[in-house]
Amino acid sequence: MNAHLSIAEKLTLAVRSVIPAEELQHIALHEPRFHGNEWAYVKECIDTNWVSSTGSYVNRFEQMLAEFTGIPHAVAVVNGTAALHICLKLSGVSTNDEVLMPTLSFVATANAVSYVGAIPHFVDSDRRTLGIDAVKLMDYLKEISDVRGSMIFNKRTGRRIKAVIPMHTFGHPVDLDALKEVCDHYHLTMIEDAAESLGSYYKGVHTGHQGLMSAFSFNGNKIITTGGGGAILTHNAKLAEYARHLTTTAKVPHKWEYYHDEIGYNYRMPNINAALGCAQLEQLPRFIQAKRSLADQYKLVFKDIQGVEFFEEAPYARSNYWLNVVLLHPEYADQRDELLNLSNARGVMTRPSWNPLHTLPMYAQAPKMDLSVAEELNGRIINIPSSVYDNAISI
Repeated sequence: MNAHLSIAEKLTLAVRSVIPAEELQHIALHEPRFHGNEWAYVKECIDTNWVSSTGSYVNRFEQMLAEFTGIPHAVAVVNGTAALHICLKLSGVSTNDEVLMPTLSFVATANAVSYVGAIPHFVDSDRRTLGIDAVKLMDYLKEISDVRGSMIFNKRTGRRIKAVIPMHTFGHPVDLDALKEVCDHYHLTMIEDAAESLGSYYKGVHTGHQGLMSAFSFNGNKIITTGGGGAILTHNAKLAEYARHLTTTAKVPHKWEYYHDEIGYNYRMPNINAALGCAQLEQLPRFIQAKRSLADQYKLVFKDIQGVEFFEEAPYARSNYWLNVVLLHPEYADQRDELLNLSNARGVMTRPSWNPLHTLPMYAQAPKMDLSVAEELNGRIINIPSSVYDNAISI
């Protein structure tokens, strides 16, 4: 590659070199692929009028999710944020509790905490995983926590610290064993934000197993989509049953009566969305294979480009590579916006990571630890096109 080109031009050319010719007119960041039974299943819903939250595809989608992940109970809901909301509520997080979470995350992680009246408490990231740095968190909790029996309190605010939400950033699993050690030591409930990690594995086990509950997302840009949708997964049968009840407006089953025994939520996934999801799940192994192949090709084309590093899965992990990441070297971080402008102008969609949650106006006063690594990473992360390309160019 021409040494006189800018880093932005080199990145744009590198991406275009691995994308199939028929996709080059506009290269999206992540588009859904509908090459299976999507039309047949959705048409069946329309033909039979079973399009709302009752219908056979909802149960089928839940069963398929449970089988794929190995987590025995799945409850399908309208989106990943709703899934997180219910996970928090059923995990005993309540008003004025603090919940530890990465500042480098999508806003839904913090918003769901706010929905239950709790307070986000932002923690730093690990450069190796882009997720929570468990070692740094352990040291931080030693400094700020007041242990009272089986509960801990924040010495600085006086509030109980109840839970931690690891988020598997861009599909890369957090170091769950290290984080579980923190949770066990400080009596914290773990709720996994697995919105981006369907098809990702930690030490051979699918993400979502370590938390008391976990939340997945099937938004249009996820590795599989139901249009809009999410799911709650858990090993706890009683929690799953309660989640299903609450997400169906807490309606007590009856042939005709509308009796609701507590405040519930209209969060159940519609059948027509679940039908789409079933067809997508049938193709998931192929999607993952294609995405990992794309990641392998990116590794090769970026290895000789000075100033950027392709982000790879940790040794213990098998990632779905939901969104591929290149990291600008620190000395090139000031060129991030130039790179974003040039690549998008040339039809290659790139994006930065989310604004760190502690910088958003509604969370600016929330408690936080030193966030220097997350802040540094935020200035260096570039997401590059990551759609499923069955015929991506082999390098």
